[in-house]
Amino acid sequence: MLTAEQLADYQKYAASLFDQAGVFITENEKQNIEIADLGLNQFETTGLGLLVYVNTERCCAKELAMWPGQTCPEHRHPQVNGKPGKEETFRCRWGKVYLYVAGDPTPNPQCSPPAGHEAVYTVWHEIELSPGEQYTIAPNTLHWFQAGEQGCVISEFSTRSTDEHDFFTDKKIIRSTEIT
Repeated sequence: MLTAEQLADYQKYAASLFDQAGVFITENEKQNIEIADLGLNQFETTGLGLLVYVNTERCCAKELAMWPGQTCPEHRHPQVNGKPGKEETFRCRWGKVYLYVAGDPTPNPQCSPPAGHEAVYTVWHEIELSPGEQYTIAPNTLHWFQAGEQGCVISEFSTRSTDEHDFFTDKKIIRSTEIT
């Protein structure tokens, strides 16, 4: 749960990260940055800022802003109404992002799950993305990601986004953010 003041402060910081990455957004878009705190009340540790440019029946494009060391928790995009889950491509624009997917575990991963939540992080094949690098995640693939020490900005290109149907490994997560 966030206060209106926290929401405004987080939106301003996310906009500053987009600016740092050279991503121009309008004043209206700055006010429409979604701050996903995921119901854990630990936003600067677990969450992210999202700006959706387009989300049609066929495609979606977003910018993701992440604070230094912030984690988007493990989840997958399941089939919805008989349609395959979201396929998404992450392209790092600024900073560094560490993406974790199923596969051979990386022996010495760069990141650790947020303290107290280690048990709900189960995939450990690390993919390190620097600016200009990208990776495509198949539908229904467990994944999580964490920003490097500066934070990061990621462009996401995907099939239709139905984030409200995302399946999180941590059952305590609530996808919609409550504002008080």
